[in-house]
Amino acid sequence: MTITVSTDGSALRNPNGPMGWAWADHTDGARDEHAHAGDCAAGGATNGTNQIGELCAVLEALRAHPGSEPLVIESDSQYAINCSSKWVFGWKKNGWKNSKQEPVKNAPIIKAIDAEISKRAGKVSFRWVKGHAGNAGNEKVDDLARGFAGDCESGAQEGYLPKEGWQALLESPYARDVKVPADAQLLLDGEMDEREYTRLHAAEVDDLEHGEPNLTELGDVRTPADSAETDAPADTAAHAAESAADGTDTPAGEPTATAGMQLAPTGLAASGRVTLSPPPNSSPYYDGSPRRIHGYIEVDALVQGDGTVDLENARFLMHRRENGQETRQ
Repeated sequence: MTITVSTDGSALRNPNGPMGWAWADHTDGARDEHAHAGDCAAGGATNGTNQIGELCAVLEALRAHPGSEPLVIESDSQYAINCSSKWVFGWKKNGWKNSKQEPVKNAPIIKAIDAEISKRAGKVSFRWVKGHAGNAGNEKVDDLARGFAGDCESGAQEGYLPKEGWQALLESPYARDVKVPADAQLLLDGEMDEREYTRLHAAEVDDLEHGEPNLTELGDVRTPADSAETDAPADTAAHAAESAADGTDTPAGEPTATAGMQLAPTGLAASGRVTLSPPPNSSPYYDGSPRRIHGYIEVDALVQGDGTVDLENARFLMHRRENGQETRQ
């Protein structure tokens, strides 16, 4: 059976706006259904580019779908498709330099995509679909990617990219503004295993992630005949602007000590109902069940004489492991 997956990337105010990526399974291989009751995933960063998001979506879709079944990846990005299936051959021959003898942009992600396709037992094909044209798969991943980008902008999410995505972003002209989460930094420093990094993120997605409400078929294009080295521009005006801009084609008990700070009891207690936003039912993963969370509410507010405090957008803080300790986020 053929597996069909939609992928997309999004950067609000591209380039260098909050970024998201997403993939989503079709329920089966039928091209005309584009229904999604199956698996999906999303991630992003506090800033980045459409192109990094699109490539991360392809890479994560490949890693989520190993096996011998034929895999079709749908995307509205000619850039992501060409990087993954055509231009990569020429870049490899040219030592990962483009036609101007400059380093290939986003090379860490493209190299990882090439490695995943090369080792996959089943055939990988790409299919271009027109964006924002009523294709249900494309609309879903667009919503997921934009939703995660919005979460990064609001602070609801710190960000999640594959290791190669962080590397490409940190090598880009936008590295100065990147906020790298603690677990991602541990991954980059070689102090966290990629499987543990992915597992931690999967737990967070289950609790917090939500989507923001807001055909030319190429077939099996992994052939050297399609590998003429080129640095064609991206397929949208946003991509063109991006290229021009960068100048290239459960803690238990008491809180524990953390790096440089101590979370400790204060003797104060808060009572009353608190509403968390976004609510669980805004998530595409919501199954009707309550979600369990662990963490702390950061309070910076005025206490009235009767002891009441009105909270508005108070940050919910969580711990993550760092070198065997709990880390405050």
